[in-house]
Amino acid sequence: MELTVLLERLAQSAGVSGREQPAAEVACAELKRYTDDISVDAMGSVTAIIKQGSPLVLLDAHMDEIGLIVTSLGENGFLKAAAVGGVDRRLLIAQEVVILSEEPVEGVVASKPPHLLSADESKKVPKVDDLWIDTGLTTEELEQKVAPGDRIRFKAGFHRLMNGRVCSKSLDDRAGVAAVLRALELLKDETLSCGLAVTFTCQEELGCLGAKTASYSTAPDLALTVDVSFAHTPDAPEHKCGKLGGGTMIGISPTLDKGVSDELTALAKEKKIPYQLEVMGGLTSTNADSITVSRGGVKCGLLSIPLRYMHTPIETIEVEDVESTARLMAEFVKKAGDRDA
Repeated sequence: MELTVLLERLAQSAGVSGREQPAAEVACAELKRYTDDISVDAMGSVTAIIKQGSPLVLLDAHMDEIGLIVTSLGENGFLKAAAVGGVDRRLLIAQEVVILSEEPVEGVVASKPPHLLSADESKKVPKVDDLWIDTGLTTEELEQKVAPGDRIRFKAGFHRLMNGRVCSKSLDDRAGVAAVLRALELLKDETLSCGLAVTFTCQEELGCLGAKTASYSTAPDLALTVDVSFAHTPDAPEHKCGKLGGGTMIGISPTLDKGVSDELTALAKEKKIPYQLEVMGGLTSTNADSITVSRGGVKCGLLSIPLRYMHTPIETIEVEDVESTARLMAEFVKKAGDRDA
């Protein structure tokens, strides 16, 4: 499948943290191209064994997305919600949303006209708890169709921009899922000297919870986590960001294995794969933090896809950065059986 088409299919599926089933179904359908050994654990994470063997290499990306959760139902079709994950409340007002009830219900986040705002209100960003979502339903219809606990996703399309860039909700981290699937495609005709497993994990946005259980069950010897990281925009500090179109971002951190990071860098140079370095002074705030300390410890590396406008409905990436990430993963797997312990 063409990479942009795959990205659209993954990004447009629903998968708010704790309710990742629709996204998991899409991921499982794609994984069936490479293996029949696919399982979904009690938390909802997907694990696929591509090849048994030692050392066992794990390729990991999270499939959940930020969103909201219904907390209470009001009168005349209005409801209250809370954030699921790191929702940027600056952008919530006037957003179109979909309530993921048994039968999805569309709504909009209510916006008080600026003419009616007090002087104090006009200077503040409302808290999520202060906002209402308008479904257009009657009170009775709302009670029949929607229940507290239903997840809410942003209603945002997939847009093809100029110069190979795309924009969508939930590219954090469906872009990582796409990169792992693309790596499997690059490896499908290779004779591997190692075992290979894949996890598409749940609840990363709530503290990397799915990676804790999935990596424990899989018990890898080596792992590569794929996530997204900040791509530079004029309003962001350049030294804290990667460059959109600059290639995959190789993580360097005290919590990541130095040998794996060095090997990724050497492979990128050898194979002429575009890359950039991302140096962090502590935790990576990705699944790598959980996988590294799984069981007796796992040698883990991190690859990140540069992304603009993180945790918004307009997350933007360059497709070639997904490709470079996939290529580097594939090269690492091909050499994994030959590396020193």
